[in-house]
Amino acid sequence: MALSREQLAQRVAKEMQDGFYVNLGIGIPTLVANYIPEGMQVMLQSENGLLGMGEFPTEDAIDADLINAGKQTVTAVAGASFFSSAESFAMIRGGHVDLTVLGAFEVDVNGSIASWMIPGKLIKGMGGAMDLVAGADNIIVTMMHADKHGNSKLLPLCELPLTGYGCIKRVMTDLAFIEIKDGAFHLLERAPGVTVEEIIAKTAGKLIVPEHVPEMVF
Repeated sequence: MALSREQLAQRVAKEMQDGFYVNLGIGIPTLVANYIPEGMQVMLQSENGLLGMGEFPTEDAIDADLINAGKQTVTAVAGASFFSSAESFAMIRGGHVDLTVLGAFEVDVNGSIASWMIPGKLIKGMGGAMDLVAGADNIIVTMMHADKHGNSKLLPLCELPLTGYGCIKRVMTDLAFIEIKDGAFHLLERAPGVTVEEIIAKTAGKLIVPEHVPEMVF
């Protein structure tokens, strides 16, 4: 069975390490804030100028002035700091973020990512994604494995305008956890109940499948 958005975020949260500074992109990545392992010290960054983002607020704790880069209301943890977007992007461009979690429309076997526009459709702008993929070495992409028509989003070559070339090493989809290396997708884990055959059928790019593929553990 394919993972829900919440399960996807929960699995990504297991990739956190104590002391990490982590940038969460808009969409599914923002949900990761709700699943940081208990007792782990992780500082979440939002590029609009917040370091120390917490879980999404309950109705009685909403502060309309406290938002993330996706204009969603958030909370701040003890020790959080607020600064200008210029300082925030200096942190990103200077390589001071340990992990970046981004959404995407497409990813290809070269580790390239298309995440900022679909030609002919109205967009709000490219946001900070290009800076994030250029300034970070450790990036996890979260996305659906296929679009609503069943077409693969893991491709031999991205077809949409690129956000970055050769910058992605790991992809977490609703079906699988995949590593990108040597011009191919390498299957590491599969969602509980999802067969290897389904993942193969929905992956357009070259996919390397080991003899045994474990199910994800949450």
